[in-house]
Amino acid sequence: QNWPRGMSYCLHSESHLDTGPIYVRENGKLHVVNQGAGGIQNVTAKTRPYRLFSRGFSVELCMNREDDRARRQRTDHFIFTYTKEGNLRYSAKSLFSLVLGYISDNVDHIDSLIGFPEQIAEKLFSAAEARQKFAEPVTGLRALQKFTEAYGNLVLCSLCLRNRYLVISEKLEEIKSFRELTCLDLSCCKLGDEHELLEHLTKEALSSVKRLLLKDNSLSDAGLRRMTAPVRVLKKGLENLLILDLSCNPKITDVGIGYLLSFKKLNCLDISGTGLKDVNAVIKRIQTQIGLVHSKVPLKEFDHSNCKTEGWAEQTVLQWEQAVMEAIKPQDNLRSRTAALHFYGKTRRIGEVVKCKPVEAETKASGNLQFYKEKVQNCHLPLKKEVAGSHELKNNKKRALTEQEGERTSKQKHLCLTVEDWDLLNTY
Repeated sequence: QNWPRGMSYCLHSESHLDTGPIYVRENGKLHVVNQGAGGIQNVTAKTRPYRLFSRGFSVELCMNREDDRARRQRTDHFIFTYTKEGNLRYSAKSLFSLVLGYISDNVDHIDSLIGFPEQIAEKLFSAAEARQKFAEPVTGLRALQKFTEAYGNLVLCSLCLRNRYLVISEKLEEIKSFRELTCLDLSCCKLGDEHELLEHLTKEALSSVKRLLLKDNSLSDAGLRRMTAPVRVLKKGLENLLILDLSCNPKITDVGIGYLLSFKKLNCLDISGTGLKDVNAVIKRIQTQIGLVHSKVPLKEFDHSNCKTEGWAEQTVLQWEQAVMEAIKPQDNLRSRTAALHFYGKTRRIGEVVKCKPVEAETKASGNLQFYKEKVQNCHLPLKKEVAGSHELKNNKKRALTEQEGERTSKQKHLCLTVEDWDLLNTY
């Protein structure tokens, strides 16, 4: 393609650089242009070795030159302090802190932390938490899952999401990644029967939950039936539950309370504010089958004062809540919009943001329906009376146990082996 012009340019250039031989194809043959002599030689002629770069050429390796953060991070390698005389002193950071900062910046690329020391993992988690790595949408979830898989209960043992429905909706996958929780407070969140988080409660990852607070969540008998199906049939799920709060759910009736009788380890139960029809029958049923006694005084277990978020990820949950609150702030400040509406003689359709009202009045109207398990006290009786009545007590206990086992087996056959329950279990 127009090679004479390119050749003449190379021949008549006044550059003193050694560019090496130039190959030109003419009439199907390859020729070498000799720059010094100005002639054309055949390719078979001997050519002297040439350099790709000149003798004075040098290469400088510069990483992240365009990234301003890389320049700023160089100052993080030093700690600046002042002496008593007021002089500035700086000292280099330890290698451990530098490596910890580097790994926390790339925490989402960690393959696994199983078998890693807990003491160093806690420092790594706090360093990544300070950089808000777990608040990122995709990489934060991946990094959080690596920690929860390896350390479980240490990352978070108690989670309080009372009246935080927006946090649940925004960080649902992150919340589902927590394992081995012992306390979970979902009060006043209006989740309903079909929410994914309620379905997640039946998984093996949350079989360690001992305290579950579901106050004011628009639950009904269908939701309780789904939540208790693994326990009633497969003896899995929330089998270790000790404290359960289902108050202020008016759609729960006597049928839904029957599903709760499968929680044999329950110590405290609150069903105040539910839609029970025959309260006395429900009280007797709970007392005979679970062994819980109706409390005339409000129990401390349901005052929500002891429930709080505890674990390594405590600050992470606060970061999620702050991010949600900052996203809502622009909607609350509407002064400029209202001023414009007043200028044009118009009025706002919605005066103020609707807020949820407390539901304590409903519980007081329906009555306190809280139950607890009495502690068995050891009775010290005379030895003669114990020996005399031991045979009668044993016979009575055997009769009572046989009758209870017969009732349980009959009820389990009737309740647990229904077609609807098996359909539910197939969905898990």
